[in-house]
Amino acid sequence: MNSIRLIGLALVPLLDAPPVFAQDMVGAATDDGTPHGVATNSTTGGDAAAAYKKWAVVGSATMMKPSSRPLDGSSLDVDGDTAPTISASYYATPNIAVELWGAADKFKHDVGDNNGKIGSVSQLPVAISGQYHFGTSDQVFRPFVGVGYYQSNFSNEKLGSVPGQHVAVNDAKGAIGTVGVDMNINPNWFARVDARYMDSSPEVTVNGHGTGQDLDLNPWTVGVGIGARF
Repeated sequence: MNSIRLIGLALVPLLDAPPVFAQDMVGAATDDGTPHGVATNSTTGGDAAAAYKKWAVVGSATMMKPSSRPLDGSSLDVDGDTAPTISASYYATPNIAVELWGAADKFKHDVGDNNGKIGSVSQLPVAISGQYHFGTSDQVFRPFVGVGYYQSNFSNEKLGSVPGQHVAVNDAKGAIGTVGVDMNINPNWFARVDARYMDSSPEVTVNGHGTGQDLDLNPWTVGVGIGARF
């Protein structure tokens, strides 16, 4: 949570930045002398291509929180954690993008029950999604939505205390949904806030054998970051 708070404080001064973006777009002239940001025809309402770039990368601090009580009939609980994430997007059009997103470091979760902490586990998610970005490339605030497929590798399982019994968690695989908003600072830089939901029910194994019990983790993530376009 400290990482989220620090980045949030760092973004406060950027609230003064939108006018700079607007001035950049209006002040720059096209080859025919028409300022960027001024409508060039009656249908577009502005020169959206002025800020349209094919690629974007974003670095974020992201908090992940799994669902409470993920194992039926048990008091088992899995705590949340914060880790750095990074994404790279290719914009096929100014509104449609394909994003590759993943954790740059593992999310580390403490596992407990009614008697306290009983262990820990780490996971490293990666996802690919199609996204739709609303509005035009040169507007200050651009909300977006996305849907795709993700996989999360679990490791460093320290669960249970029975000698000779290694409790582990299979990789999680499933759908991921994304909502977010970008705030343009200038044509090359922007701030981002996003939230993601992962449909996650990995199986618990003992000594490499399936138990038939699934952990309904279904985590939410909330990320705050800075991005660049090129």
